[in-house]
Amino acid sequence: MIVDLNQVEEVSKELYIRALKVLPDDVKAGFDRLSRNETNDLAKNVLGTMVKNIAVAEENSNMLCQDTGIPIYNVKIGRNVEVDGYELKDALRRGCERATKEHPLRSSVVHALTRKNEHTSCGHLVPVINIDFSAEQETLEIEMIPKGSGSENNTWLKMALPAEGRNAIYEFVIDSVLAAGAKTCPPTIVGVGIGGTGDLCVHLAKKAATRPLGSRCEDPEGAELEEKMSEAVNKLGIGPQGLGGNATAFAVHVELAATHITMNPVALNMQCHSARRAKATFTPDGIEVGF
Repeated sequence: MIVDLNQVEEVSKELYIRALKVLPDDVKAGFDRLSRNETNDLAKNVLGTMVKNIAVAEENSNMLCQDTGIPIYNVKIGRNVEVDGYELKDALRRGCERATKEHPLRSSVVHALTRKNEHTSCGHLVPVINIDFSAEQETLEIEMIPKGSGSENNTWLKMALPAEGRNAIYEFVIDSVLAAGAKTCPPTIVGVGIGGTGDLCVHLAKKAATRPLGSRCEDPEGAELEEKMSEAVNKLGIGPQGLGGNATAFAVHVELAATHITMNPVALNMQCHSARRAKATFTPDGIEVGF
């Protein structure tokens, strides 16, 4: 399959707009689940207001949140796919710029030191583009995630000692969620990365935070940890928007990597209740858009 880069540019533009305006079905189902299990009346009302805000935004084709975030594109290239990698990244960037200029969207991206805003949602190494490969035949998958600052500012890394074991992970996650409090606009998705190097560990936490609700860690030990930590986090009493209640998080997600014998890295990255993402899959039969 030969990838049409003009289509990639157009799709990357449309995915950015779609992600900002349409909340994935799994997140909406997550709101329903939290509302059913919530025992605090104020929290129930807050969750209801959030759900109404989402519905009004979608009905009027407005953005779910004013923060257009840091644009992230996750690309998976399948087998027997022919594409120029450099041109692919350039097409994604052009589409991101067009989404901002043509829609128009508020650009949230600035130079790290001068704080100058080019009003393109782009800059040095932004959009963030992660490229991986899959075993799928003749398939190119592009996922777009606009990661807002409210959630991204609550990112932590701890290089724990191996002797501290799992207790260091439990304490780190609980302490981090408590430190975030209402700043991540809960209910959240708490992403936990464990293992690897420091930079890989943080990347795994981001991957975990932006996974669809209902998905599980592929490692059975990680999946067990997800269940325990999800239950523990929702006993903290932070609740939706930090106003109290059981609905602090939709879930805790975990991603693992092997690590060094003398290391025990753990990282945390959070996603807010507007857990936005959109995805397009290219095949010889056409392009399918979804979440």
